[in-house]
Amino acid sequence: MTRKMTRKPTHPGELIKKEYIEPLSLTVTALAERLGISRKTLSSIINERAGITPEMALRLSRAFSTNAELWLNMQKTYDLWVAERESTQWQSISPISFVEQPA
Repeated sequence: MTRKMTRKPTHPGELIKKEYIEPLSLTVTALAERLGISRKTLSSIINERAGITPEMALRLSRAFSTNAELWLNMQKTYDLWVAERESTQWQSISPISFVEQPA
C-alpha cells in the first residue's frame, strides 16, 4: 500500500539554499562559479523556476559530497507531485487489461 503525499515535496533548490548556501555563507555567484554554471542557472534552481538535470545532479553531488540519485529523486518526487495536481487529463486514461493469451 502506498501512502499519498499531501504536503508538497521540497524542491531541490530549497534544499540547496537552506542546507548549503545559508549555513556556509555562500553567495549564489560563488556557488555558481564552484559548480561551473552561470549565476542565472543557479538562481533559477534555488528560486524553484528550474529543475535539476542529470548533469546538475552530478555537479551537486561532487560539490556537496552527496550522490546524484539524491538530487534526481528529489526532483522526480517534486515533479510528479506537481504534475498530479496541475493536470487532470491523465485521470481520464483507462487502464489496459492484460488478459492471458492461449498458448
